[in-house]
This record gives sequence, C-alpha cells and structure tokens, in this order.
Amino acid sequence: MRRLILTVLLCVAGWGAYAQDSTRVPNSRSEITLSFAPLVRETAPAVVNIYVKFETQAQRSPFMDDPFFERLFEGFGQTQPRVQNSLGSGVILSADGIVVSNYHVVGQATEIRVVLNDGREYEARVLLGDRDSDLAILKIEGVEDLPFLSLRESETVEVGELALAIGNPFGVGQTVSSGIVSGLARSGGLGAGYFIQTDAPINPGNSGGALIDMGGQLLGVNTRILSRSGGSNGIGFAIPSDLVAAFMKQARDGNDRFLRPWAGATGQAVDADLAEMLGRDRPGGIILAGLHPASPLARAGFEVGDVVLAVDGAPVNSPSEMLFRMSVASNKDSATMTRLRGGESTDVAVALIQPPEDPPRDEITLDEDAALPGLSVARINPAVIAEINLPLGAEGVVVTDVGVLGGRVGLRVGDILQRIDRRDIIEPVDAAAALRVARRGTTVRALRGTSRVQLRF
Repeated sequence: MRRLILTVLLCVAGWGAYAQDSTRVPNSRSEITLSFAPLVRETAPAVVNIYVKFETQAQRSPFMDDPFFERLFEGFGQTQPRVQNSLGSGVILSADGIVVSNYHVVGQATEIRVVLNDGREYEARVLLGDRDSDLAILKIEGVEDLPFLSLRESETVEVGELALAIGNPFGVGQTVSSGIVSGLARSGGLGAGYFIQTDAPINPGNSGGALIDMGGQLLGVNTRILSRSGGSNGIGFAIPSDLVAAFMKQARDGNDRFLRPWAGATGQAVDADLAEMLGRDRPGGIILAGLHPASPLARAGFEVGDVVLAVDGAPVNSPSEMLFRMSVASNKDSATMTRLRGGESTDVAVALIQPPEDPPRDEITLDEDAALPGLSVARINPAVIAEINLPLGAEGVVVTDVGVLGGRVGLRVGDILQRIDRRDIIEPVDAAAALRVARRGTTVRALRGTSRVQLRF
C-alpha cells in the first residue's frame, strides 16, 4: 500500500512538472510584447478600401405609386437603370498607383473610388479585368510614392505558414485577421480555379484584400469563402501572387483583357485507378483525352493518352492547375511540359499561344429588319471555342449573342445552328439570310452541348 501511494505521488509530481513546462506565463519582456503590430503598421497602408457604383436594370411599373395596384402588378413594366453601391478591398502593387482587386468587385463599375488607410481618396479606372480569374488591375492617376506590397513567389509558399488577411469586411473599416496557410492548389469548392487556402477569417468586403506572410509580402488576393451561412467558417481562398504578377505585367503592356495561353486540350486528373493502369506507383498528372488539331501540345508532339506531369517543373494534378501554370507563364514564348509516355518522362517545349482565328469567324449581327434583331452568329474556330467553352471538336455556326428576342424564343449563347426552316446552316451568312426572310412559324434546329433542340417562333 505504501508503494502504491508513493507511485501515485510521483505521477502527480511528474504531471505537474510537465504542465508547468508546457503551459506557462511569458517569462521575459520580449515574450510579453510579441505582436503582429509592427507587421501590420508596415503593410496595412498598402491595402485600400474600394467603393464602386454600378448600374442594374430594375422593373418600373406604371402602377408603382398606387398603394393597391403597385403590389398587384409587381414586376410589370419596362426596365430602367438603377445605380447601386458596393464595396470591397484592393492592394497597391506599385508606387505609381497600380492596384489589384477582384473582378466581381470592380468589373461592372461605372465609378470607382479608392480610399487609402490614411483617409486619402482617389478616383481609379480599370486597366485590365478577367471574369474567369476574378482579377482586375486598377490605376490611380496622378499619384506617386504610394505605399505598396511586393509579391511573394507562389511556389515558395508552404502549408502551415502564418498569414494575415487585411481588408474591409462588412464595411466596418480596415480589419486584420490572422491564421495559417491551410492548403495549396485548392479549387475553392466552387468550380474551376487554383487558390491558396487559409483559415484566417475572411468575410464579405474582404474581397480583393491582401493575404500576407510574416515578411510583409503578398501571398495572394482574397477572393472567396466556403460557407453555408455567408460568414467565415475558417475556409477562405486567395488568388496566388504569381497570377497577380502576370496580370500586372499584361496591364503594364497595355492589354485591356488577360491573354491566357490556349492549350487546345481536354484531360482528367490521374487518380489511383488510372495510375495503376498506367503502371505508376502513385496518382498525379493529367491524362490527355482530346487534342484540337491546332493545339500547341499537338504541334509539340503530344498525343491522346499522354500524361502531363508538370509545367515548368511545377507538378500539375488537375486541368485547372495546368491552366494556372500556363497563365503564370503567359509572358513567355513557351513553357516546358513534362510528358509521360510508355513509362518514360520527357521534357517538351510547348509554345504559349492565343487560340488562332483560323478560319475567320466572320461574325454577323442581324439588324432591325431581321426576325431576331441583334442576334449574333459566328463561324466556329479555336478562338470562338475558347471564348464560349465549346467542345474541342465543334464545327459550324454558333450563337454568340441572343440579341433582343433570341432569348425569348429559347436560343442560348453557344447553340450551334444546324438548320433554319429548310436551309442548312454552313456559314454565318446562311443564318443571316434565313432569318432575314423568316416568317411566323419558323423552325430552328440546333445542337446544345450533346443534345439536339428544335425551336419554333
């Protein structure tokens, strides 16, 4: 019994010593004063609040001033422009006023006002914007010596690094939240994309703000959250700085839209089952399922069934990741892709090109005398395929704008016209000619994705 009591006392004493060693109060002045404050003082002035005005179309009813009929005829009447306000954040990238933000913050703005951390306000304009990447580059005119953040190379970022998110959540004013880099190469849970994931709280209004490292460099631009409630659940996403750098370079070069290299290929990620079929010991890479004849990969010798393992030495594990790597390299003439074929890997130089306009699209927009005024049609070529996201093998004439009435009769952008009444549609002029003489009861046959549709108007 005496031995048992002694053993228990020794265990309690040991646990007390462990607890005292692992959880303790700070024992030096330097530990007491540990803080993010110096880092925030250095970087926060380069993060701005952005206030925008934009127009939306609102319904105006002739009964809107009548207390009874206003509710009865709600939604009736013609549309009219309505000016709305919104807010977000941005990051200054250069002393002469280059600012990056999200496209969804400023892309449709009619007026942009940038407010600095010290209260100064400036008008700004969009130099370059891209809806798919959700990035926009702005320019503040007539300024110099502004505070700005330098860009960190995305390839050096590691999971577990401390990070700060700076922005203007809910319009309450500039706010800083802390966390870590919790994931890389994420899709954001909302479709295509390539993001840095962080658990630093990000909320509405943080969009376009900065995710910075402990050296004060920009890791990425905060863009979205994954949430069922609309508030931060500790899963936020930032667009990596390497893509921001590519956007900044193209904006400096005078581009008003982002010129994204064209792969002209479709593929899927190599999962465990595909890896076993290919004789590989682990998943990774993209197996090519389709190649357009004009694809730069096809011209470089790639074939269907080849696996792309890396772009410029960086592994790729999804089609969106491959597109990201190509976009980052967009300011070069070529990229080096690592190809796996027959168990052997080879580095292949692939030209970084824009989708060719060959054959010419010959786009036509119908005038007011046609049956569907404002409808636009074009010949399908690689550039049209890329713009509308058509299948690589698509051919013929496609709807590029439904105009005033096209949507009402059921047409959609991307519909491939095959026949109007008794006329086969081979060229854009065929569609234009058929619709200029169309009468009530006209039948339109089209291909929509993999389905055939028939419309009558």
